[in-house]
Amino acid sequence: MTQVNVHEAKTQLSALIARVLDGEQITIARAGKPMVDLVPHERVALVYGLGRDEAPHDPAIFDGVDPEIQEMFYGPEWDKDTAQ
Repeated sequence: MTQVNVHEAKTQLSALIARVLDGEQITIARAGKPMVDLVPHERVALVYGLGRDEAPHDPAIFDGVDPEIQEMFYGPEWDKDTAQ
């Protein structure tokens, strides 16, 4: 593991980033005391919902849009024929 001071980190940031991306561990220190570690960013895929691993819907349970519920949300002018 490599340790650099804050001044060196500011002047050599691009080179330090390249080294971290190549797998090196680098710590930035202030007055000789380690303060932060440079680490590569890891992309995290977020998936929302409880049924994320299931099929979109089961036709036996969900039989389509309920016109009464849609009217509650969108009002009486809601066009029932163009609803999805």
